[in-house]
Amino acid sequence: MTSTLPAVTTPKVPAQRTPVPDGPPAGRTELPGRLHTSRADLLLCGALLIAILLVQGWNIADYPTLSDDEGTYLAQAWAVQEGRGLAHYTYWYDHPPLGWLQIALLTWVPSLVSPGSMTVGTMRAVMLLVAAVSAVLVYVLGRRLALPRWAAALGMALFGLSPLAVVLQREIFLDNIAVLWVLLAFTLAASPSRHLWHHFGAGLAAAAGVLTKETMLVVLPALVVTLWRHGHRDTRKFALTGAITACVLIGFSYPLFALLKGELFPGSGHVSLWDGIVYQMSRPGSGFVLDPGSGSWGVLHSWLYYDRVLPLGGLAGALLLVVTWRWSVTARALAGPALVVAILSLVALRPSGYLPAMYIIQALPFLALVLAGAAASVAHAVLRRRRRESEHRYVTGGRYALAAVLVLAAGSYVVPRWYDGDRTAMTADANAPYRAASAWLSTRVDDPRDTRVLVDDALWLDLVHAGYRPGLGVIWFYKADLDPAVTKTMPHGWRDLDYVVASPTVRRDARDLPTVRAAVRHSVPVATFGTGADRIEIRRIQQTAAAGGTR
Repeated sequence: MTSTLPAVTTPKVPAQRTPVPDGPPAGRTELPGRLHTSRADLLLCGALLIAILLVQGWNIADYPTLSDDEGTYLAQAWAVQEGRGLAHYTYWYDHPPLGWLQIALLTWVPSLVSPGSMTVGTMRAVMLLVAAVSAVLVYVLGRRLALPRWAAALGMALFGLSPLAVVLQREIFLDNIAVLWVLLAFTLAASPSRHLWHHFGAGLAAAAGVLTKETMLVVLPALVVTLWRHGHRDTRKFALTGAITACVLIGFSYPLFALLKGELFPGSGHVSLWDGIVYQMSRPGSGFVLDPGSGSWGVLHSWLYYDRVLPLGGLAGALLLVVTWRWSVTARALAGPALVVAILSLVALRPSGYLPAMYIIQALPFLALVLAGAAASVAHAVLRRRRRESEHRYVTGGRYALAAVLVLAAGSYVVPRWYDGDRTAMTADANAPYRAASAWLSTRVDDPRDTRVLVDDALWLDLVHAGYRPGLGVIWFYKADLDPAVTKTMPHGWRDLDYVVASPTVRRDARDLPTVRAAVRHSVPVATFGTGADRIEIRRIQQTAAAGGTR
């Protein structure tokens, strides 16, 4: 079913000069009914996509440093592929499983062809597909929100080529996949054809985004605003109701799954969805983001270390759109993305909230869009004001000169910094210690099947492919203290281990994990790769200390 604008017959009136209202931004070309029929849009979007894939794909396995979260999601995807359940250990409802089910689907073919390639560094390549689709959706959404062609391209470039985006989009994070779904939801919501199925599809895509990473729930109000603004007045309420209903019904599949398994509420001898929610809601806060002594302050500066343009420029762009709301078509058209930026900023500013490093991923496309929209608004103010008969030529030339100065100033600031950041991403090797540690444990241990080693999840699949027993031979270090299915196989605690791989993650979190802390304390390094805080130590449990234990 589609909704169409009703025909309106306008009576003829005498021609008269009327004030020209604010029109579309500078450079606005007529938005084609279907973007795939516009050769200019296809060529521009395609050229940018090639550049983005080149920058993001080159050296993707070696930079940035492998993270434990990446290893966890990939190991859970591996467990799904192998028919071992929803996780490589007990699934405890930490996140909805749809995220790594999608990773399992994306990595299924390469893992089938080459099982040994199912490791974090190699499988990062599948994130290029996610990044490519997301970048195209940014361009399409920008065009549907009335951005001129050049501004939509600017938004796509900001999203795909910012050093901060390059680093984060390379990593196997659920947030990257969730962003794709949310962008699809916004793109369907802003469809110019106003088909009702587009609105229902937006609700389904939003639900998929939330079930991929539950934190996407906070941006749904902005999606509702976009649905309302772009719906036809005759079917707006019906379409919005359908979108919300579709989203809620699909979203309820997660608690229904827990209910059917008898794991919705806490009970003896099983995990529960309720416990998972309580844990996520009660995690220790990382402090106020503007407090120099807080963990959140450190996270903020880690983002700004890679790029200041997109985060700070996006916030400034959102503020400009708010200020110009009353008289700017662009500001009103970008109400949804601007609201996303506002919501995520307010959530990040909670005094006692928890701010993870990947939090900004969900804001990146919307920061890019509002920054591009702000640039379009400035261009419109400078260039599109009609020259009056009384305006001297030097005034007109001055406006164009001002525009050129602004472009040159922005380019001279952004290009050198982005060049340095992207060059680092395309040339640096941050994962040599991980590869060396994996090679040592794969070749220097006599009997992997009878060896028990604590590792972070970034190395877990490497050792599984090297012949260590999944789960109980190669042990994700958290589970040695937190998973009863593992702790019951270690009656003597750290004495039942042979090695512990002290990566930066293991050393950092060992203070809160008694078994891991004791294993590190009662071990000696036999091989060290890398230097300083980023080093990886392979430590053998001291036999004299473990002599009292039974293997």
